[in-house]
Amino acid sequence: MKPLEMLLGNIAGSQQKIVLSEGADPRVVQATIAARQHGIARIALVGPEQDILEQFARANATLDDGVEIHDPATSPLIGELAQAYHDRRKHKGVSLEQATAEARKPHVYAALLVKTGYADGTVGGAVVTTAEIVRTAIQVIGAKPESNLISSFFLMLFCQPHHGKKGAHIFADCALVVDPDAGEMAQIALDSANSFSALTGETPRVAMLSFSTRGSATHERVSKVAAATEISREAAPTLLIDGELQFDAAYVPEVAARKAEDSPLQGDANVFVFPNLESGNIAYKIAQRIGGASAIGPILQGLAKPANDLSRGCSADDILNLIAVTAAQAGGLEG
Repeated sequence: MKPLEMLLGNIAGSQQKIVLSEGADPRVVQATIAARQHGIARIALVGPEQDILEQFARANATLDDGVEIHDPATSPLIGELAQAYHDRRKHKGVSLEQATAEARKPHVYAALLVKTGYADGTVGGAVVTTAEIVRTAIQVIGAKPESNLISSFFLMLFCQPHHGKKGAHIFADCALVVDPDAGEMAQIALDSANSFSALTGETPRVAMLSFSTRGSATHERVSKVAAATEISREAAPTLLIDGELQFDAAYVPEVAARKAEDSPLQGDANVFVFPNLESGNIAYKIAQRIGGASAIGPILQGLAKPANDLSRGCSADDILNLIAVTAAQAGGLEG
């Protein structure tokens, strides 16, 4: 079974409600129809109701009981959502009138539905910029109580015939945290391990990557990775994690046997934590463009409830994939 099919199978029958903030976009409507066919989530579409209904008519589809429409211009929830936004932002001088205007913006309305418990997660960015989606998620939904770090990861799917190891892997952080210190790198590792479990149902095996393996080089950047590994171990004693490791020692059993023979990973890591954004971003693009891996993301983690960003060039399939990921994250956070 291909990794994406596995993910869809894992969350079939999900009752998580995922809000799509650009509900009148035809790609979003197509993804909604597919999501309901797969049974991976209930959907709330935000946008002008008539425009959304017209898109369903053009697709020769009808709304089922698992799809609802929220038009911010007429929503009876706008007062409650505006008050929630005001409560979050009044320390920044935001008035209730300003909060009401913000709450009527579809991507803000969607995040507020999640914040107030009317939905379990949100996906946007097919039209709105990444900066707006991410900023709104941080301002409205906020970080988990136990963490003040919002990071990201890519779900890397290796399912082509030439891939020696097939399956799902996580690369983090490849899009958000530029140069994490040891504590931040440890938090990224812990959140990535939880994300892997939520998405795949498999045991995470975390590699803390460096240009050094077990002291083969001496440098402050190496020391950071080693320290991050120890912080992670102290926080999660049962987590399978090792570092500092070069990529080959984390991924190739034969190399691990030579370079790190006592590693608990034994060259079979499935979560790769990079020491900085530069290395992570380069690595995922090489894996995608040269290696032929499918890259889903960037996916946000560390939020109190899930919110994820699309590329404005996304397809309906891309949106469907991110709905699935967001529903799986929501289920994992509940668990």
